[in-house]
Amino acid sequence: MPDHAEYWEQRYQEAQIGWDLQGPTPALQAAAEAFPKDARILIPGCGMGWDGEALHRQGFTQVYLSDWAPSAKAHFLERVPDFPEDRFITGDFFTWADNEAVHGQFDYILECTFYCAIPPAMRADYAQAMAHLLRPGGQLLGLLFTFPLTEQGPPFGGSLEEYTLRFGAPFRLDRLGPSPLSIAPRAEKEVFFCATLHTS
Repeated sequence: MPDHAEYWEQRYQEAQIGWDLQGPTPALQAAAEAFPKDARILIPGCGMGWDGEALHRQGFTQVYLSDWAPSAKAHFLERVPDFPEDRFITGDFFTWADNEAVHGQFDYILECTFYCAIPPAMRADYAQAMAHLLRPGGQLLGLLFTFPLTEQGPPFGGSLEEYTLRFGAPFRLDRLGPSPLSIAPRAEKEVFFCATLHTS
């Protein structure tokens, strides 16, 4: 099942990682240009961590990464040995996110191929976890697929209608639409979104 570390670890062991861009995501990097360098940034389901690496090398000092698979962390630390090892969390993201110690700790959460990777039945849990992790006024932003949602996946699809409902209260959906920075294979199959956690 795609909600277990064993599933994703096997995908890495077998090099079945077709989602990996082998570099940072242009839309996420463009968005991060507006972030202060000391912003606390979380990238869940980060895979090989290309976006985290890019932000780290640009001087962002509070970057946190998470992935189910230990192999993803190992590959990342081989490339970025000066990254603080304890800021790359492995294992069950939702168990970690439920910890009171991380409540309201992040200014930004960057989404790219994590929402589409978890079973659709867990999407409400996803929204709840992000609301728990963000500070009031913090933002969840990134890319979401728009091909039809079926039982086939991951990746699992979605729709503008679903995202509008999913990222309503306690969020305010500030943006949901095409991104000119989508990579060619995903053009017209994804949208960029930005949802801000209400301050009260």
